[in-house]
Amino acid sequence: MPLTLEQLNAAPAAEALALLDGLYEHSPWIAEAALAERPFRSLAQLKCAMVRALAQAPHEAKLALIRAHPELAGKAMVAKSLTAESTNEQNKAGLTQCTPEEFARIQQLNADYNARFGFPFILAVRGPRGTGLPKQEIIETFARRLSHPVDFEMAEALRNIHRIAEIRLNDKFGYQPTLGNDVWDWQEKLATHSDPGFAELGQLTVTYLTDAHRACAQRISHWMRDCGFDEVEVDAVGNVVGRYHGETPDAKMLMTGSHYDTVRNGGKYDGRLGIFVPMACVRELHRAGRRLPFGIEVVGFAEEEGQRYKATFLGSGALIGHFNHAWLDQQDADGITMREAMQHAGLCVDDIPKLQRDAARYLGFIEVHIEQGPVLNELDIPLGVVTSINGGVRYVCEMTGMASHAGTTPMGRRRDAAVGVAELALYVEARAAQDGDSVGTIGQLQVPSGSINVVPGRCLFSLDLRAPTDAQRDALERDVLAELAAIAQRRGLSYQAEQAMKAAAAPSAPAWQQRWERAVEALGVPVFRMPSGAGHDAMKLHEIMPQAMLFTRGLNGGISHNPLESTTADDMQLAVDAFTHVLNQLATETR
Repeated sequence: MPLTLEQLNAAPAAEALALLDGLYEHSPWIAEAALAERPFRSLAQLKCAMVRALAQAPHEAKLALIRAHPELAGKAMVAKSLTAESTNEQNKAGLTQCTPEEFARIQQLNADYNARFGFPFILAVRGPRGTGLPKQEIIETFARRLSHPVDFEMAEALRNIHRIAEIRLNDKFGYQPTLGNDVWDWQEKLATHSDPGFAELGQLTVTYLTDAHRACAQRISHWMRDCGFDEVEVDAVGNVVGRYHGETPDAKMLMTGSHYDTVRNGGKYDGRLGIFVPMACVRELHRAGRRLPFGIEVVGFAEEEGQRYKATFLGSGALIGHFNHAWLDQQDADGITMREAMQHAGLCVDDIPKLQRDAARYLGFIEVHIEQGPVLNELDIPLGVVTSINGGVRYVCEMTGMASHAGTTPMGRRRDAAVGVAELALYVEARAAQDGDSVGTIGQLQVPSGSINVVPGRCLFSLDLRAPTDAQRDALERDVLAELAAIAQRRGLSYQAEQAMKAAAAPSAPAWQQRWERAVEALGVPVFRMPSGAGHDAMKLHEIMPQAMLFTRGLNGGISHNPLESTTADDMQLAVDAFTHVLNQLATETR
């Protein structure tokens, strides 16, 4: 019989520890420390307690834990001396049935890894879905992680150990993240559609109104109908809109959703997670025959990334009346105008103004999104409550000095444009760090016609400055531009700085942020508040209605806009549960 939380909470200390035996390889002290926090009201709370227990342990104890794990397809497997848990995991990943070539490759990787790091390679081989990773993916991950810095790789090993323990704990309790698995599966199936030139390489790219984009819209709309939405349509800009009515015809709507387009060679979860989480919630309401005092409108926004055309946030912008009709004459790389692409897709350009929403008919907008950054991953916390979507400003700049001979120009007589920009880059780094949540980046730096033996006379560079509030962003901008001027004057340089973009911050509406916080707390997960450094559709809806966001952690260092972007079915389940909790809060408040 599966273990229950009631049993675990009621058991004497020694018995409770025995019930959790085998979660961490030969290391019962982690479960023992976590059990001090009993009673647990959820498995998620127990998992987070174990994460905290290990985080508070000394370095030597963490290293001993890693070294307690067997190598993948290593000597212990060959000798059949693995624990029952490790045997099950390596078997599910097919590692007990390696070909001689695969076995030899893994043995070499084991040797190289141990030589570099001094501890065995740790990977949760049952994967984010819990069903086992393909052997080729395991080998590729093994090879990729060999290049990590030692401190990062040790932390990555510990995160994988927690994932192994999470899956083992699920097995003990007979728990399946059923809705998280469904959300996972929807995203996997949607990712089979990709633009030509990328699909053949196994890469995911879905840009505005391509065949792959329209196939995604069709598939999402079909799934919405299967989930029980009352109305489903693809609107005049390609947004997929599903509506689940409230208890009364005049009930207000809660809007939610995210985008289904991708960057080139991107990840499977950016945007799409925010469509499928609320879809799963609506399906459960429909299955229960339950209506709420408000309706739910889920929007799969057609365009957010600005990849095929320079029209970022086209989908969400259309809903607030911000569609720029000049976009229609833009051409893609093949010379196809947006107008032609829309006509080919059967969209009616004349209907775009009709898409503008009446904010009075809506309670607000909420969005679930993968974090796209390392913070939650490093803390090993599954959810984050967004406090604000950062405002930003971008500049395209040029520093001009004097090109001269690298060998004959004394150091004190140089007018080196690149060094001036380098000095500015260090200032940007230090100045942004003063604010805590501000960030500054010089992402492009180029010396035109540069030569190895010439002091740079010109340097082209970019500036990207972001902060959670407009006032904080503006202060950062003022200081950086003032320092740019000071550096140029001190070094005898001149410069130009052209503003390319300025976007307002979108602070979360306090009442909506608090609903997310209550939902996360109810799950037994730590309430962690954080700003969003990336832009999201929520920042457009923020212009006409209150909004707030929830982040789920990403794997692989939180990388996004990348094929390695990933999260787990367990974290997706927590997002569904948190979303459901917010719906129930609203139902209670609006009756």
